[in-house]
Amino acid sequence: MSYLMKGFKSHGPVMCKVAGSLFKAHTLKNMLGINEKEFKISRASSQLSSEKANSYNYIIVGAGSAGCVLANRLTEDPQSTVLLLEAGPKDTLLGSKRLMWKIHMPAALTYNLCDEKYNWYYHTTAQRHMDNRVMYWPRGRVWGGSSSLNAMVYIRGHAEDYNRWSREGALGWDYEHCLPYFKKAQTHELGPDQYRGGNGPLHVSRGKTNHPLHRAFLEAAQQAGYPFTDDMNGYQQEGFGWMDMTIHQGQRWSTASAYLRPAISRPNFSVAEKTLVTKILFQGTKCIGVEYVKNGQRKKVLANKEVILSGGAINSPQLLMLSGIGNADDLKKLGIPVVCHLPGVGQNLQDHLEVYVQQKCTKPITLYSAQKPLSMVRIGLEWLWKFTGEGATAHLESGGFIRSEPGVPHPDIQFHFLPSQVIDHGRVASTMEAYQVHVGPMRSTSVGWLKLKSSDPNDHPIIEPNYLSTERDIWEFRQCVKLTREIFAQKAFEKFRGTEIQPGNHVQSDKEIDAFIRQKADSAYHPSCTCKMGQPSDSTAVVDPQTKVIGVENLRVVDASIMPSVVTGNLNAPTIMIAEKAADIIKGLPSLQEKNVPVYKPKTLETQR
Repeated sequence: MSYLMKGFKSHGPVMCKVAGSLFKAHTLKNMLGINEKEFKISRASSQLSSEKANSYNYIIVGAGSAGCVLANRLTEDPQSTVLLLEAGPKDTLLGSKRLMWKIHMPAALTYNLCDEKYNWYYHTTAQRHMDNRVMYWPRGRVWGGSSSLNAMVYIRGHAEDYNRWSREGALGWDYEHCLPYFKKAQTHELGPDQYRGGNGPLHVSRGKTNHPLHRAFLEAAQQAGYPFTDDMNGYQQEGFGWMDMTIHQGQRWSTASAYLRPAISRPNFSVAEKTLVTKILFQGTKCIGVEYVKNGQRKKVLANKEVILSGGAINSPQLLMLSGIGNADDLKKLGIPVVCHLPGVGQNLQDHLEVYVQQKCTKPITLYSAQKPLSMVRIGLEWLWKFTGEGATAHLESGGFIRSEPGVPHPDIQFHFLPSQVIDHGRVASTMEAYQVHVGPMRSTSVGWLKLKSSDPNDHPIIEPNYLSTERDIWEFRQCVKLTREIFAQKAFEKFRGTEIQPGNHVQSDKEIDAFIRQKADSAYHPSCTCKMGQPSDSTAVVDPQTKVIGVENLRVVDASIMPSVVTGNLNAPTIMIAEKAADIIKGLPSLQEKNVPVYKPKTLETQR
């Protein structure tokens, strides 16, 4: 999704010279927001001090969307000592966000999707149902994890997703037990209500551009017969409306900003970056600590209460298997001693696949001109100076959820609208004035797996999402294209509509649409469910509803991998909720609960809209 800042890389020196001529040194220091106290504290706490006893109450592996939340909440108790270990670097330079603008400027988001600096840069196996394409899977490897790389879309999913979790064995994770934790995490700029939070660390805002193409998209959706919803995270997900975003005062509001930085000066909290955890340590089946590599040196650190894995849907199952927890036959083949035979580890892999439907725009109002070098310098300077302007949004400001056919009880297709053209994850610059919608099914029936390639922690695992392996998934994607075309054909787009770029007017039959999907669909970057939460009696479950790994002691997993099934929407908000709820479980607190909160249901299921 490289909207504005693609190609900015080559103009870095120009921008620095301009900035240097505009500001005196002391002004520049203020502009860069270098906080010396924070820098010193961060530097001190980022080193695993040899003078400290090499033991903590809790060790959290992964400073991502879940790990930062847990670190903050567990260190609220001054008696609890916590060590947070992150394989990637910090998300600031000299304590400054501006010096790390590629992370913190919302419009610059694709820079870090395009290289390995803050990104695990995973790839799948060749997908046999998608013309043998190898799919690219970026995942965050930096403070904030994927919340420092994502498109900043804040979507919670549908209430029925969480009620389904409960039915799937995650007792206590139904909507009435999850909603309070969404609210606890959040401060919404529109203020608190029955669904929104008002004083949480995670700032959530709406887009400010009021772009005519966003307005046309919302009007066209209503002309096609779909409802407008004023909050797709509230009473009514179904319909089209303005999207919530994790952007605060023009900056990306990752979990590093929301949770990690406010906790970093606590004396009971230590955090280490560029530290790769290679193994969980056990005495029998009791987890006692971890082994890690930092600066080329292999070390051990102990946890006298618990180790908590928050590496995400790829890293958490990978570390479990490297440590002897997984399918015993697979582990033995790699010479890994088995600690616990848990065949569900790495199984049940679920993701969202999406495709871009693109249309030429007849008016010069898209983001195309903003991606020209001089425009990018202007946009970049404004953002560096004031955190305002076109750099202060990710531009995914409108979207929606619909049902694919009559009889579907709640939405199973999601739309993100963008007044620009994206090519190859934003790795190729836009070539024309165009707009597009990202569209895809939400509850695919294709399920995959991941396994270790070797016993080397540096080797990426084998990732097999098994995309488009069912007829239902193929049919749903066909619907996605047909229903999007119908919306783009409405009167609201008349004054903007050029020719269709993708799929293109030559693609009309079901067979042609299916071929287009195989060639062009890509991951929406929502891997999940690989350490499924369920009942201990379920042989495919990895953690119980208290997030404890089944069959061993003092080990938990808390991240998107423990979802029993993927939710209807983006995964960052649900992952933060999972960590908020797990923090209360770990502290031994009773779960928050809000009963009888109303949720929209269609008047009839006999029609699709």
